[in-house]
Order: sequence, then C-alpha cells, then structure tokens
Amino acid sequence: MMTRRKVMQSAAATGLAALGGSAIAADATSAKAAGFRMPPESDPHERTFMQWPSRTSIYGSQRALDNVRSRIILIAQTIARFEPVVVLARPEQMEKAAKLLGPTVELWPIETEDLWCRDSGPTFVRSAAGELAVAEINFNGWGGKQTHADDGRIARRVAERLRLPVFDNGIIGEGGGIEFDGEGTALAHESSWVNRNRNKQPKDEVEQLLLDALGGEHMIWAPGVRGADITDYHIDALARFVKPGQVVIQLPKKADANDPWSVSALETYNILKAARDAQGRKLDIVVLPEPVNIRSRSRDFVSSYVNYYVCNGGVVAAEFGDDAADAEAKSILEKLYPGRAAVSLNIDPIGEAGGGIHCSTQQQPKAHV
Repeated sequence: MMTRRKVMQSAAATGLAALGGSAIAADATSAKAAGFRMPPESDPHERTFMQWPSRTSIYGSQRALDNVRSRIILIAQTIARFEPVVVLARPEQMEKAAKLLGPTVELWPIETEDLWCRDSGPTFVRSAAGELAVAEINFNGWGGKQTHADDGRIARRVAERLRLPVFDNGIIGEGGGIEFDGEGTALAHESSWVNRNRNKQPKDEVEQLLLDALGGEHMIWAPGVRGADITDYHIDALARFVKPGQVVIQLPKKADANDPWSVSALETYNILKAARDAQGRKLDIVVLPEPVNIRSRSRDFVSSYVNYYVCNGGVVAAEFGDDAADAEAKSILEKLYPGRAAVSLNIDPIGEAGGGIHCSTQQQPKAHV
C-alpha cells in the first residue's frame, strides 16, 4: 500500500470576470498581480473544508478506510464546535457520510478520492477590499504518485460553487507544502516544489510563481527531503507560522545522522535562526517536543504536533500516547494561541496514512475582515 510516507501548466485565470462579479483585471493570472494575498490561518474563518476519503484501493482494505473515516468524523465534529464545517463527498456516498458525521457537519456533493483537503482543496486569497478568490495550486497527486483525477479538480469545483474567481499562474504543488505568514513571507522545503515531478523551472522561477500565487514578497527555503515520503517532506509537518515574525518547529532532543528527517529538521531550524522575514525581522522560534513513546507501531507514522489546525476559538492538535510530550505540546500551543481552546485528538489512523489534522483541513477566511 502506498502511503504518504513512502516512497499542462496553464497561464490562464479561469472565471475571473464570470465568477463572483469582481472587478479584477482580466489579464491577472496570479493573486499578487490582482492585489490578493493569502490571509494567515489565525484570521477569522467562514468555514472549514474537509474531504471524505472514498477509495478503498488507496488504503488497501475497507477496514483501513473505515478507520481513517472514523478520525475524519472526529476531527470534523471537533472543529464544528468552533465554526461551520463542510465535508466534500462523492454524491453516491453522501447519505452514509451524513449519518456518520451527524447534524453539526454540512456535506457538499463534490467528487473526492482521498482526505487531504490541505493539498487538493482550495487555497483562498483575499484582497485589501475584502474580496475572496481561489489561488489554483494545481494538485497533481504529489508528483504523480497517486490517482488524482477527481482530487485535482476539487479546488475549482469549490470555487465554482462559491462563485469565486480563480487565479492560475501555473504553479504545481500542494497547500501543505507551503507556509505563509499573511504579511508577505513564505516558508517551504525545496524538495516539495523545486522538483521536476511538480515544477520543471529553475528555483528562482518556482519561487516567483509561489510568491505570485500567494501574494508574497519573500521566500525562506530549506532543502527538505526528496523521495522518502509521498509529499517530498511537506513543511507543515515540521514548521509553521504562528503569526508574522514567529515560527513553531518540532525538533528531536538529539540529532540522528542516520535519520534523514532528523537531519532535515535541524537543517531547517538553523536556516530559520539565520533568516529574516519580509519586514526584515529575525524570527522568534518556538520548539515543540518530539514524541517518543507513541501508541502506533507503524513504520511510516507521522507524529507531528506541528500539524495542528487553528480555527475560530480553537486549536486542534494530535496526541500520540506519549503523556509527557503530549502534555508539553498542548501547553505550548495554549500559550502560543491565547484565547483559543486547545483540543488534543487521537488521530492515529490518519498518522499511519501519512498525515495529520492540518493535512485534512482547509480554511475559508471571512471576507471583509
């Protein structure tokens, strides 16, 4: 079974005038060119999007798929305590999904294959006037590693339903592969973007495409790890912007030269220590612990506290059975996000599938904040 831990381009802006009726230049093919920018995740949300995984073939058995779905239900119901949640599902699976998800979660009939809404769902951008649009990131199954005939169309289908314009400057990748502070600074691993399985352009051109797609001005790159997992090491499993000028990163207590994840994590940390953001500030870096005594025995398990999700009034994170590390991580997140309730969930089947809570969610920011 392929998991996330194992191992065309278009310059047209679709529907810029027809969708939403916004006064956007017809020749603007990127969010930045039209004056849009991706807001920080901590901004107020209209709703959270998630996806109902539909294909047994991806997970190897019905039991494995059902286990993953049980955690999608848990995450959706938890977030619904704080803000509206919409789960996208294949029309023929909506009735069963609705019964399992319950009345607090809304369903939309949009074909899905897998659950990773951070990667295949819509990336929202907002103008200074408060208009919303979608930046098309052109999900291609993590470089063609997994089927994505339906997942590759989800972003545009959501935009069509919401009657929002779509910007497409040709960048190819996934939302989990990029962090953005909302004020112009982006953070990513080169392995997920400057990679011929997504983008064949030189690094400087890929960087400009990314910044243009998100409305950014400054990029902080770290090398990452190629080929060791399906994502080529998404940054949102390691380091996140808490707010402009502040980053949280998960680090092991000791470096392991034989572990590429350990080596890359410390390499990224050192780059962040030396970096400055778009405003010229040095970054305040907060370290989260690495869990050790975890429940899962899966070799490919993703045990990332950093892969949390910020919603209206809440921070939803994972716990892994390491009582000391779980408690420390929750305490740190409570301090980083004052005024929000920190909730820790057992999402082991999703970790065994190679992701986390952030990977399974995608926020729609409120317009006119």
